[in-house]
Formats: sequence, structure tokens, C-alpha cells
Amino acid sequence: MSHPDDQSPVNPLPPVITALFLFLLGVEALFSLGARGIIGGDAAAGWRLAAQYDYGFFGEIFNIMRETGHWPPEHLIRFVSYLFVHHNFTHALFGGVLLLAMGKMVGEVFTGWATLAVFILSGAVGALGYAVILNSPVPLLGAFPGVYGMIGAFTFLLWVSLGAVGAPQARAFSLIGMLMAIRLVFSLIFGGTPVWLADLLGFCTGFALSFLFVPGGWQRIREKIRRQ
Repeated sequence: MSHPDDQSPVNPLPPVITALFLFLLGVEALFSLGARGIIGGDAAAGWRLAAQYDYGFFGEIFNIMRETGHWPPEHLIRFVSYLFVHHNFTHALFGGVLLLAMGKMVGEVFTGWATLAVFILSGAVGALGYAVILNSPVPLLGAFPGVYGMIGAFTFLLWVSLGAVGAPQARAFSLIGMLMAIRLVFSLIFGGTPVWLADLLGFCTGFALSFLFVPGGWQRIREKIRRQ
């Protein structure tokens, strides 16, 4: 039996979120240190640009694969690899902070594998929709579609909790509404790329997956089908 004094006042991060964050941070550290000439020599200054080209998600590449019916692994990996390659340090920092915040809340309820699946699948679906719907020449980079998947999962948990106490469940969507409104305002003022669509699709994917990944989800779905 553990003594109350032995318990940490701060709950540790779920291991899968820690691993994702450290990987994201490690990739960004290589780019940042290389750009400053601390590691890698003169060639390191181009590491970020080379990674964006080799691992970013390009709608044009997807279209070529779809038209030719040829799906080489080095291009399929882009559906996931783009999540860990950012435009700059600030882009990576904001993505990492949101990943820690949202991932902690989701990972404390979902299993490690389910949490990882929400992040990866939300990113992949966001990229797919970005290519199919927009067909934009702008490459997709950064963790945000996966992070928005975490926001979708968190929204689902809040939605369920509000329903359990009889509160208006629409309040659960206030966070995504606020984030999308901020994105819209910034786009109108400063101009922007249509990558917000990948974020929105990531959110929808994370919310939908939560019906299956939340503990007891499959059983609840079967019981609902039987009642109908």
C-alpha cells in the first residue's frame, strides 16, 4: 500500500505522449542546431529544407500515385512523417506544447495504443482530405492535424461527461470553435494557406475514433445496436 506522501502531486505524462514529444523535439533539435552550425557542418543548414521535401506531404505526389496506381513506401510514409517536420522552431514549439496538453488528458483515459492511433490516423486522414478536397500545391507540414485529433478525442470525453450530468453537450465543442475562429481571423488579417482543412479533418477523425477507443466503446456500440 502506497503512502500518501510518496505520491507525486503532478500526474506523469502517458508514456506514448512523452515518446511522441521527445521524437518531435529531437527532430527539431537537429534542424535548429544544424542551422546554427553547431552540428553537421555546412551541409546541416539545409537539413530542414531537405526533410520538408523528402518527408512533407504533397498533394501533387498523392495525385501522381493515384493516377499511376503505384504507391511506393517512400511516399506513403509521408502520410505520417510530415507530422514531425515543421516550418520552423516556433511552429514545432506550439505543436509540441499542444501535444503535451491534449495528449495528457486523452492518454489518461485511452490506452497507449489507442492514443497513438488517434494521433497517427488523424494526421493521415487530415493529409488525405487535404490532397483530395483542395489539391493545393502548398505542402502539409507539422503535428497540428494529429494534435487536432487529440482535441477531437478530448472533445468526445467532455461531450460524454456533460451528457452524463445532463449538461448541454454542445459546450464540449467550444474549444474547437474558438480555435477555428482564431485561425479564420489570422487568415483574414495576415493571409494564410488552406492547411486548416487538414486540422479540421484531424479533429473530426479523433472525435469519431473515440467511439471505438474509449474504454468499453465496442461494448456500448453493440448494446446500442441491440436496443435498436
